[in-house]
Amino acid sequence: MRDIVQVGTPVLRATSEEVPVTEILTERIQTILRDMTEALDAEPDGAALAAPQIGISLRIFILSKRVFGTDSTHDASSKDPHLVYINPEIIRRSKRKKVVDEGCLSVRGKYGTIARATNVTIRAYDEHGRLFERGAGGLLAQAFQHETDHLNGTLFIDQADEVWDVPTPERS
Repeated sequence: MRDIVQVGTPVLRATSEEVPVTEILTERIQTILRDMTEALDAEPDGAALAAPQIGISLRIFILSKRVFGTDSTHDASSKDPHLVYINPEIIRRSKRKKVVDEGCLSVRGKYGTIARATNVTIRAYDEHGRLFERGAGGLLAQAFQHETDHLNGTLFIDQADEVWDVPTPERS
């Protein structure tokens, strides 16, 4: 299983490369998606994961099925089956922002407050190479913004109004 890299690792500060759409169905990209899913599933507090967080500078992020999946009992669960976002682009953001608490699997032991748009619309390719758009509010909109920031080399601590230390949970 791939480890989640931590702040200080150069890939977290790089702008990720787009995935050629013709390569989405290749074994290489499908393996990366499996590796990302395995790494995220091993994190009890993980909601989403970007490829740079496992050391791969590609424009991909995934959502946790236990948080956002169709079978989830979490408040953020959704009927929308899209959990894979390849070459994502936020195409609309609400002007209204809300200050929210945020943490990151690559900034273990830190939490902070950050102003995020309350609603966003994202356009991306799924794991089958199909283009889709999805609107979101709440935790999902926050996740879209957080993960897109990762793909642009930005961490939440760069924009946080306040950052504090928190205990890290035990990992399975």
